[in-house]
Amino acid sequence: MAQPSQLPRGLVLAIFGPTASGKTAVAEAVADRIGGEVVSADSMQAYEGLPILTARPERSTRLVGIWPLSHEGSVAEFAEAAQAAIDELLETGRTPVLAGGTGLYLRAALAELELPPAPAVEQRARWERAYDRLGPERAYAVLAERDPDAAARVHPNDRRRVVRALELSELGSSLRPRSDRLWTPEARHPTVIFGLEIPREVLLERIEQRARAMFDAGVAEEARRALAGPISATAIHALGLRQVAELPREEALEALIVRTRRYAAYQRKWMRRIPGLVTVNANRPAGEIANEIVKVASARERLPAGRAG
Repeated sequence: MAQPSQLPRGLVLAIFGPTASGKTAVAEAVADRIGGEVVSADSMQAYEGLPILTARPERSTRLVGIWPLSHEGSVAEFAEAAQAAIDELLETGRTPVLAGGTGLYLRAALAELELPPAPAVEQRARWERAYDRLGPERAYAVLAERDPDAAARVHPNDRRRVVRALELSELGSSLRPRSDRLWTPEARHPTVIFGLEIPREVLLERIEQRARAMFDAGVAEEARRALAGPISATAIHALGLRQVAELPREEALEALIVRTRRYAAYQRKWMRRIPGLVTVNANRPAGEIANEIVKVASARERLPAGRAG
């Protein structure tokens, strides 16, 4: 194995990209080259019990499988764990290599955000019962009266987000962010964020291939086991979970491919909104991509001064 490359001490690397773009393989290759360690920033990989559906890394990775499926995870809780992991690695002289496609989780790991409070379990259950009792239109009308700005950002039929907005209104907070701009807070540590760019047609083909491989590996049985046990309102939103468990194989496969393609398009939009992002061509072997990332990160004069970028 080659000797680890030297990077500026205290530097954090972050790798963002759409699903199936190869983030995990690239992050692992980068970590190997610099003597670093990968920290996951994926909202669903944080749960145990769905290794196939969430494409869990094969090798041990920080913040993967840290919550049972019954756990009500939150961005605030994840941020605390991610920042602790990053700080620990930096204190021991290792470079954290943050990797994931959940934009808000990546951002929360890198910066001190003003995150809304997490509700108590009984509070969420109460608002869920209220939504079901009132129906979408009347529940939405309650939200519009309590927090019109938040109501303007959700659809009446989006039960999860309407319930969350009502929870926050009761807590004196709001689903509406204080700023419409993303990635504005300063990073906690000097950070370089790399974005994996891949041609759309190549990405779509990779998504289909991965979905088929998931079914061959038993993802349907995995999903049924997950739904048969206690599962939280957050974990149940794992991409395609219900369709994979409940539909016939071919219908479930097609549904998973469609949903994953839509999610990838959303991730690409997120990536374009990250200021200072260093884009790299991801349509090549992970080792080549990692070499380029290490080379750029090693150029100290290109590092942003105290901001994520």
